[in-house]
Amino acid sequence: MGGGSRALSLSSLCATTLAAAKPPQHPFPFAPASRALPHRLAAAMSSSSSPTPAAPAASGDAGAPAPSASNAIDFLTLCYRLKTTKRAGWVKRGVQGPESVADHMYRMGVMALVAADLPGVDRDRCVKMAIVHDIAEAIVGDITPSDGVPKEEKSRREKEALDHMCEVLGGGSRGECQNLQL
Repeated sequence: MGGGSRALSLSSLCATTLAAAKPPQHPFPFAPASRALPHRLAAAMSSSSSPTPAAPAASGDAGAPAPSASNAIDFLTLCYRLKTTKRAGWVKRGVQGPESVADHMYRMGVMALVAADLPGVDRDRCVKMAIVHDIAEAIVGDITPSDGVPKEEKSRREKEALDHMCEVLGGGSRGECQNLQL
């Protein structure tokens, strides 16, 4: 029963953090304006014209500081957007009840688990890649070829968004997340 008070405290902390979220001043001109960020993120993003790329850290780097609780909550708040971001191709084709980007990432993770039985497949890396492969869409949205955005520009936007998200996350996870996107 002692774990219940810890869970309640964490829930209260999350609710307080999310309730204080204010609309951001996006340094990402391509980010949808309706996608509010936590106030700490909005303040950090408006203090510079673009996010500072994170220095890659090795996976499980013991020398990297652990992410703070507020950084972890901010990162998870960004990731939560993936649940409400519908896959653009499905929406454009009028599919009823289109899957979200998070739905897609989950399905890819399950597929990676199934593929783990194939010879030469690194299951852990494959699952991690499936989980993070579209994570930048939490900021840039789901850009499809029909949007007319050149591949190079789409890649630049996603890299900039991923660098920002990894900077928010901090710790050794930052470098691992970036390395999985290569």
